[in-house]
Amino acid sequence: MDHVNAKILLDEPPAISVKDIVKHCNSYKGADTKRGIMQLAVTLVLFAVGCGLMVYGVQTSAYWITALLLLPVSGLLTRIFIFQHDCGHGSFLKSRQANDWVGRILGILTLTPYDFWRRAHNMHHATSGNLDKRSVGGIDTITVKEYQALSPSKQWAYRFYRNPLVLLIFGTPFYTIIMQRFPMNQSTGFYEGYHGLPVSEIWKSIMVTNVALVVFYGAFAYFLGLEAFLLAYLPIVVVTSWIGGWLFYIQHQFEETYWEKNEKWDIHEAALMGSSYYVLPPILQWFTGNIGLHHIHHLCLKIPNYKLQECMDACPDLKYINRMTLRESLNCLELKLWDEDKKQMVSYSALAA
Repeated sequence: MDHVNAKILLDEPPAISVKDIVKHCNSYKGADTKRGIMQLAVTLVLFAVGCGLMVYGVQTSAYWITALLLLPVSGLLTRIFIFQHDCGHGSFLKSRQANDWVGRILGILTLTPYDFWRRAHNMHHATSGNLDKRSVGGIDTITVKEYQALSPSKQWAYRFYRNPLVLLIFGTPFYTIIMQRFPMNQSTGFYEGYHGLPVSEIWKSIMVTNVALVVFYGAFAYFLGLEAFLLAYLPIVVVTSWIGGWLFYIQHQFEETYWEKNEKWDIHEAALMGSSYYVLPPILQWFTGNIGLHHIHHLCLKIPNYKLQECMDACPDLKYINRMTLRESLNCLELKLWDEDKKQMVSYSALAA
């Protein structure tokens, strides 16, 4: 594809070459270790202070302090997860070894086995938007025809899986806290050809992380009290899971996204057209580490979070591609299936049309 499709741009500005956008984004890739360390230090200090005050609130029965700080501290853990995410792409710090060890340590705070997650997420990048290579690291999405071919019980199961209460409210913390403790990465079974990772390649990361979690949070509960862990830190993890799950959902589950069969699939088209630009207020963009500029991230995963805004500012056309506001993002909850004929995500109601 030579030019960006006008239907995904606001007010139809002049078409821009995808090749030129790729070239522009590539000029911003590469880590700045000083900026990465500064980001990490400031965020971890704020996070530690916030957690300390929440624990204090529990220990002194001043639960209003804990409740008041829950959302901002969860935002800080979300930001920490973005740093871990960048480490997985080798973009946060210049040294590959430094990225991996920082990522593993941050994985203890986020309850996420870093090496497993890194492999699964990079597979997501390599197959995003490819109907023949749907893989671990993404939300299971099927086409209208695939849905219609399912048995009634399987259709009900898919509707259950895609229900926001199940997928986002219950599913995200359940996956973060429970499912990541086991070396499993199978599909839900709604389509064939699912690409997972061999258990032999992921069990070590998961089990070593489990041991680290037992030691770290065991010490937390022993010295600060089990009540402090259950009423202060665990709610932070739950809310962070909700935030992260929602962000990941709307990054690819929007109406004019991109899905193609393998023979027509293009990695640059999939990255640019299949990822959203989530327009957030500056404070929310800070807490979420600029991950809302997801079309740029997918186009060049080696750009660290602290360079994404600079990259977009230097190429104004990027501000029009797959632009989505907070209010508009709520409409994405109705989208469940990919219509190969219309080339868009649709709701179940479209099946009766």
